[in-house]
Amino acid sequence: MGTCRLDSLLCSADDAVALIDDGMTIVSSGFIGAAHPESLSAAIERRFHCEGHPRNLTLVYAAGQGDGKTRGLNHLGHEGLLRRVIGGHWGLLPSIGRLAIENKIEAYCFPQGVICQLLRDIAAGRPGCITHVGLGTFIDPIAQGGRLNDISTENLIERIELLGKTWLFYKAFPINIGLIRATSADSCGNLIMDEEAVIGEVLAIAQAVHNSGGKVLAQVKRIVNEPANPTRVRVPGVLVDKIVIATDGEHDQTFAEVDNASYYSRRLDDTTRPRRASTFSRALKKNSERSDETSSGSLFINERYLIAQRACDELRTGAIANLGIGMPEGIAEIAAQRGLLESVTLTVESGPIGGMPVGGLSFGASVYPQAIIDQPAQFDFYDGGGLDFAALGAAQVDRFGNVNVSRFGSRLAGVGGFVNISQNARQVIFCGTFTSDGLEVSVCNGVVTIVREGRIRKFVDRVDQISFSGEVAQKKFQNVLYITERGVFRLTADGLELIEIAPGISLHRDILNQMDFRPVVRDVRFMRMSTYGNKTGTRS
Repeated sequence: MGTCRLDSLLCSADDAVALIDDGMTIVSSGFIGAAHPESLSAAIERRFHCEGHPRNLTLVYAAGQGDGKTRGLNHLGHEGLLRRVIGGHWGLLPSIGRLAIENKIEAYCFPQGVICQLLRDIAAGRPGCITHVGLGTFIDPIAQGGRLNDISTENLIERIELLGKTWLFYKAFPINIGLIRATSADSCGNLIMDEEAVIGEVLAIAQAVHNSGGKVLAQVKRIVNEPANPTRVRVPGVLVDKIVIATDGEHDQTFAEVDNASYYSRRLDDTTRPRRASTFSRALKKNSERSDETSSGSLFINERYLIAQRACDELRTGAIANLGIGMPEGIAEIAAQRGLLESVTLTVESGPIGGMPVGGLSFGASVYPQAIIDQPAQFDFYDGGGLDFAALGAAQVDRFGNVNVSRFGSRLAGVGGFVNISQNARQVIFCGTFTSDGLEVSVCNGVVTIVREGRIRKFVDRVDQISFSGEVAQKKFQNVLYITERGVFRLTADGLELIEIAPGISLHRDILNQMDFRPVVRDVRFMRMSTYGNKTGTRS
């Protein structure tokens, strides 16, 4: 291949998506906004509005790709454009979520890591992906089989017995179109991702689509005139069918930031550990100043801080950890403040290893990571038990230790990488306020006061949907804690046990009377509290 090959690949986004026929199955890369091919998804929307085509597509994606409004895969959230969606996280895709809630599309939720691995199985011609991930959750066929609404009737997952154990079998299927993104394409059409915050699953997508007889459409920021060093190539040009040069605003680093070199660069200083920790803090402060969408760097002494600092107490020297989106994001800053970032390794399921994970619409990136690996490989490591520690959010918890993060009434969130991470980490910390919707907490000199109770209880008799199974965790002897601003619970064979209570909190008024069930109460000690500041915070 040479320049003539590149000339035949280059086209406009509109010409590229003209290759998508009605009824095709398409797969899109990206993590929230990082490495998402915005030019291509926007072009599909334009074509649908102008021509009424393509129609009845099956959309497959691993990580949620959207800003909660109009960008990312929200471009595809139109009745008639989609017939079926198989995705990991749905929370940032309200336009598609509405179609699912209204039974206008078939809707399935698979674990993010399983979708990444399934793409490799499709590329390899295997019948599907066999894994333990999803057992005991709503994804298990003995429950809902990952189905999210009434019109989703096909069984895409089966339970099988192999070597004396029960596994889940996620069935393979051909994929016709792949939508991927890279930083640049060289003169041979090879794709380089040197300035992307994540690598994602681009190679798995390209191989799966090519081996299914489909077309790979790639978005890049620029073209380079010379062949790239082969070790820099993430997707070889032989797998690429069309290359589109992105327009302004459609190749931003994330949906929160146009460009942030700290997400793909090495740290230049080589100083002592305390200085290194402050370097992370300064970089994170700069990130938060650049965009109010990035939530990290905004902690003060409120309930979020209390939860983050107590969860950070569980981090041990040498631990490899994952911090989820939302409430757990604050643990990264606490770790930096304590100078822990050189003694623990924080990872993100999107692929960064080391550095400081960031939040908001830049979640998925890390400040000065040590390495960025591809997303399927990251989940291989997670699923095999590589994580020593994981901190994740929790919307509902029940007496059995089950956790729901995926669905609440008419709100559809999905699970993303939650199931892979929570089922396989050696220690799992669930972080969340005790109640929500109007909760107001005062913290003064290490004493916690509930100024106004939230209207929604999170500790319920039975969760609406099981995203994490307490029963499965017990069988695997996982160490599981549930940390709130007023108390800490532990998963035991007898159910949820209260083991710590915050100073100033009344056991009966603030804890037992705000739960739909009575936990085990035996030996309760005081939570270790921060004594800084006198602030009041409000959570909706």
